[in-house]
Amino acid sequence: MKRLMTVLLFGSSTLAFSGIAMSGNAFIGQARVIEAQPEYETVEVANPVTECWTERVARNDHRRGSYTAPLAGGILGGVVGNQFGGGRGKTALTVAGALLGASIGNDHNRGHYRGRQTVDSVRRCETVDRYEQQQQLVGYRVKYSYEGQTYYTRTTEYPGKFIPVRVKVSPVNGI
Repeated sequence: MKRLMTVLLFGSSTLAFSGIAMSGNAFIGQARVIEAQPEYETVEVANPVTECWTERVARNDHRRGSYTAPLAGGILGGVVGNQFGGGRGKTALTVAGALLGASIGNDHNRGHYRGRQTVDSVRRCETVDRYEQQQQLVGYRVKYSYEGQTYYTRTTEYPGKFIPVRVKVSPVNGI
């Protein structure tokens, strides 16, 4: 009896340490991998790209221009107004001439700069997606051998030299 227990204990520990586990009437065994071919799938991948360009933009120039024309007009108008009249009238005509000359100079300046457009170069950028097709690894088609028979399966990871297989044993004529 002691010898039978030793044999049973040794046999069960050998099965457990050899990588074969028993579960009901099925167990896990190791099959030799014959070939593992990678399988790929074509996928579209978006790559963001920043594109920049330079645009020419026309805009109205709203600057007032120079003060030279109104000043020159005021001085010239004051000199001309001073030539006419006498006494207090002379002063009034000088002031009126200066104001009128400045106004005419200002109108000239405005008319000269009105409608003037400038063209500026403006840099603009935007991010766009560029799509490209890539091959992506999705798994392996594995050819393996167990007990002299050849089988095929698919795995998501490279199997290595051996692949675990579930082996179920049942009688042919059993219920």
